[in-house]
Amino acid sequence: MAKTIHDDVLDGTLNIVKNNGTRLSVCNAQPTTYTEAITTFKLAIRTIAPADFTGPVDGDVSGRKLTVNQQATITVDASGTATHIAVSDSVNLKLLLVTTCTSQVLTAGNTVTIPAFKEEIADPA
Repeated sequence: MAKTIHDDVLDGTLNIVKNNGTRLSVCNAQPTTYTEAITTFKLAIRTIAPADFTGPVDGDVSGRKLTVNQQATITVDASGTATHIAVSDSVNLKLLLVTTCTSQVLTAGNTVTIPAFKEEIADPA
């Protein structure tokens, strides 16, 4: 028997990130909590809004995807090596999404640009 899931179900998940993600953090380790994303591992942070996302739309392979649009010239608050990007919800104090990034040494006082990236939820197999 084939497995299916309606796009609205997948969109609901992605829309939680889009509609509640208020902080985009560049981190020097993988955060597992809201506090780690915005303080402990944070090298740079930017306030974001739903307009900073594109989608949800059809995924590249299957399912649905949400793109976090490029965020340019974010001030670096602390020196370190960027390894992860986190999207968090500052209203409900939740870590919503974590992904890896190209490892890059950042220096406090400089700026960093986060290129657009996507999160895709595949159709069930």
